[in-house]
Amino acid sequence: MTLVVEVKDLYAGYLPGVNILNGTNFYADKGELIGIIGPNGAGKSTLLKAIFGLVKVREGEINLNGESIIGLKANQLVSKGVGFIPQSNNVFPSLSIEENLQMGIYQDPSHYKERLEFVVSIFAELGKRLKQRAGSLSGGERQMVAMGRALMMNPAVLLLDEPSAGLSPVRQDEAFLRVSDINKAGVTCIMVEQNARRCLQISDRAYVLDQGKDAVTGTGRELLNDPAVIGLYLGTLGA
Repeated sequence: MTLVVEVKDLYAGYLPGVNILNGTNFYADKGELIGIIGPNGAGKSTLLKAIFGLVKVREGEINLNGESIIGLKANQLVSKGVGFIPQSNNVFPSLSIEENLQMGIYQDPSHYKERLEFVVSIFAELGKRLKQRAGSLSGGERQMVAMGRALMMNPAVLLLDEPSAGLSPVRQDEAFLRVSDINKAGVTCIMVEQNARRCLQISDRAYVLDQGKDAVTGTGRELLNDPAVIGLYLGTLGA
């Protein structure tokens, strides 16, 4: 396997002197779908934001293909093939679906047609409604647009912050299916999720974060059947 993303002994946080991540270790190989679960406040979303340069790193390493990316700005990370889909405020509501997708390829518009065809092959519904204003869409439909926009830039690595948040059970299943489809298309996916059971079901490997540290790691199947994980997150893992 080819190592793509590696996090070593990472300490990061928002306020001076207060760390959310406390020595986190994590890696993702090329083509993997990695799930990250854990209680609220464990540092899951902070980990993604630290990788994408949105949270100050105080100690440790974040490497992409063997090179440090600490200190790089979002546009520089995008140019290196890293995409990030935040949990909320992830579309431009006043713009059409097509205009939202165009925002994802502003750095290299020459490949717009090719990338649009790829996005529509995964999100067929979007291709039929390109002129519709994004602000009129449901939560699940907005999530499709956000994923589609991130895919427009042809990312090698996609960071997803709770793609099922706020969605109905049917839309949640659809969101997980699309994440799986994106991964099968060759994109390394790193997904933070509160819906632990569904996350573990589709993940190649997964991490349980607790108090900013990687408490448990293993394959998705191993963690799904781990009595300790089930006991700790019974409310999340229950049907």
